[in-house]
Amino acid sequence: MPQTDDQIRDILTSAQTIALVGASQNTARPSYQVGEFLTGQGYRVIPVNPGLAGQNLFGETVVGTLAEITDPVDIVDVFRAGDAVPAIVAEALKLTGPRTIWLQLGVDSAEGVALAQENGLKVVENRCPKIEMPRLGMV
Repeated sequence: MPQTDDQIRDILTSAQTIALVGASQNTARPSYQVGEFLTGQGYRVIPVNPGLAGQNLFGETVVGTLAEITDPVDIVDVFRAGDAVPAIVAEALKLTGPRTIWLQLGVDSAEGVALAQENGLKVVENRCPKIEMPRLGMV
């Protein structure tokens, strides 16, 4: 489901907190670069990665699963393989406040998209906020 520039801009400007699923501490990885970029743009980025749980990344404590997040989340940004997306969406639906599931470049899941949309969440597919924000003049 393609999003218009205005829809993407609205999603990004109305968000404050982003759960970054598949966060990495490796500075060469796109998930690290995006998390660092979003933090620099003033977002609170909550890193999600079971292998890094308890460590500090982007000024936050890494959680192992979305279920461990107790604060409201606006966007769940997914850096995982497409087959993991339905379970991630199901977990996101239990959180307080998520309005958008954001699937990064190359992350594809028709089942996950359908589940999100059936439950009233917006979905952004095959896009990256680190690319979209400068393109839309938001930085």
